[in-house]
Amino acid sequence: MASASATLLKSSPIIDKSEWIKGQNLRLPSVGVVRCHPISALTVRASSYADELVKTAKTIASPGRGILAMDESNATCGKRLDSIGLENTEANRQAYRTLLVSAPGLGDYISGAILFEETLYQSTVEGKKMVDVLAEQKIVPGIKVDKGLVPLPGSNNESWCQGLDGLSSRTAAYYQQGARFAKWRTVVSIPNGPSALAVKEAAWGLARYAAISQDSGLVPIVEPEILLDGEHGIDRTFEVAQKVWAEVFFYLAENNVLFEGILLKPSMVTPGAECKDRATPQQVADYTLKLLHRRIPPAVPGIMFLSGGQSEVEATLNLNAMNQSPNPWHVSFSYARALQNTCLKTWGGRPENVKAAQDALLVRAKANSLAQLGKYTGEGESEEAKKGMFVKGYVY
Repeated sequence: MASASATLLKSSPIIDKSEWIKGQNLRLPSVGVVRCHPISALTVRASSYADELVKTAKTIASPGRGILAMDESNATCGKRLDSIGLENTEANRQAYRTLLVSAPGLGDYISGAILFEETLYQSTVEGKKMVDVLAEQKIVPGIKVDKGLVPLPGSNNESWCQGLDGLSSRTAAYYQQGARFAKWRTVVSIPNGPSALAVKEAAWGLARYAAISQDSGLVPIVEPEILLDGEHGIDRTFEVAQKVWAEVFFYLAENNVLFEGILLKPSMVTPGAECKDRATPQQVADYTLKLLHRRIPPAVPGIMFLSGGQSEVEATLNLNAMNQSPNPWHVSFSYARALQNTCLKTWGGRPENVKAAQDALLVRAKANSLAQLGKYTGEGESEEAKKGMFVKGYVY
């Protein structure tokens, strides 16, 4: 891919945010006397996609809008369909995804949609390309690019995320198909440690993926999910999250990733799902915002939280609490189950229920849009929307 380079004069005190410094870290000698050597020049690398990456990220991180995560693998989509008595066939997956992307007015609340590879190349039941339907709604198409979790040898029964092999050619093809952002999900388990090896592997994999995606013109969503599994309290989650995010941003910088051209998809700081002491939305907001202020540079345009098995209402209440005062970033959502659960059950695989299911999706999308603006009240929510969706050892 083409790249541009420039020379930074020795006297230049500031490096523009839209560029990367490329080169070795300068280390001081360990001896007591420091010898200063003149530096002739620093090489600055700027991606030919830099301006587009920044524009895409800002579009997704627009006021009152968030991301619809509909990138479930075919196997996971099959589990969802099975829950309503439908067989896992391409036709049924197509029908459900058509329902989602064609919901009238969805783009008022949704700025981006993460797709599975099948969906990126798929047409709707009516024969229109899914990506074209999204574009008509002013929703940016995205693509899941990781290849899933596998056991991490040498760890405490932890996982690592595969998919770097061939990623450059795949992301280039996805860009040609219409995708403009990407997603890579890796996980950290608190009950299993987490070990230093697992944290470093997660951070390094995310950083390499992010650099490769930006080289192909795709805004990378950086997602190290700290799983809800466990009996730990909220302070332990905060402690682990600080370590994980420090490692992630260290390696993003080492890989020359443009911070203005990424989006983050973190877990909220909550107690473990099996912890007896539950946290209020205000406590979740206080802990989570404290973490963000300590670890996330304001250059990053958007924080798009995952729901991680919270109920639809719980995820929305927590997001709303975080938006009661201005933040340096766009603090929003990237929900899958917390947007789709009631919608899926309302549909039930019946054509006559499509409109009602789309209405249910729009109710959740609008609720989270209001939460992004700090205006959600929680009034009139259904009992279904209040049900938790935590699944121990959840596989996406």
